Amino acid sequence: MQIFLTVTPDQIHKAGRYTRRLAHAAYRVGPEGRLLRQNQLSQAKGGLMVLEDRDCGPIRDRDALCREVWRECVSRGFSGAVADFEQSVSEDRTAFLLALSQLLARGNKRLYVPEAYGPLLPLTHVLICTALSGGILQQRLEEAVRRFGSGRLALDLQRLRMDFPLPCPSGEGLPLTGEALAALMAEKRPAVFYSADLCARYFTCLREGESHFILFDDAHTISRKIQAGNALGIPTGFLLYPESEDLLPQLFTRQGSGVPQRG
Repeated sequence: MQIFLTVTPDQIHKAGRYTRRLAHAAYRVGPEGRLLRQNQLSQAKGGLMVLEDRDCGPIRDRDALCREVWRECVSRGFSGAVADFEQSVSEDRTAFLLALSQLLARGNKRLYVPEAYGPLLPLTHVLICTALSGGILQQRLEEAVRRFGSGRLALDLQRLRMDFPLPCPSGEGLPLTGEALAALMAEKRPAVFYSADLCARYFTCLREGESHFILFDDAHTISRKIQAGNALGIPTGFLLYPESEDLLPQLFTRQGSGVPQRG
């Protein structure tokens, strides 16, 4: 599986010690529906463009935006783009992504989209998040393969660090920073277990008289998720830098290889 590290411009040099496969989180659709770029992009050559829709207004001129994305991909040697769209699926975004997928496909470039867009855009590659708090990851991946085909899938290897109060009727936990998780483990020194269903570590503890269920990823669980994807023929995965920075020496076998360890 090819693993891309998603980076901002100031992280390119550090991330480049591990792989040359970088996804550049330096672009967004602006309030007027046009392409906006971050500064300090001089080092961004090759890899993928990451395009966000944060604070994006309606995309009224999809063709103009497609041309801007295409020109940026060509000028920087990007092999495609990742639509990191967090807003709800809408008609204007769907129309833009459809046109962009057709344009990129003609140039032998790829477009990765959130899972919700997958059934609407047959020329795209579909991001499947592996950070589960319930269910069975293997079944989720197998279902995605049946829906889209393994060749269209990419794993969004989001690092899981969540705190669930018990009981938790909503099923929604609170995200933990790496520092908060490390401090909690140092304080509680809990017995840590592995969930084969979720492919994640977990422990329980008492905080201010309440029971909590803590779910998290480490290098081993991320490797297991990559292995599960490999076994199903999923060709691509994405890790967010710097949330995975401390795991990278264990996940990559050698500098620039982009090949995760199997252990």
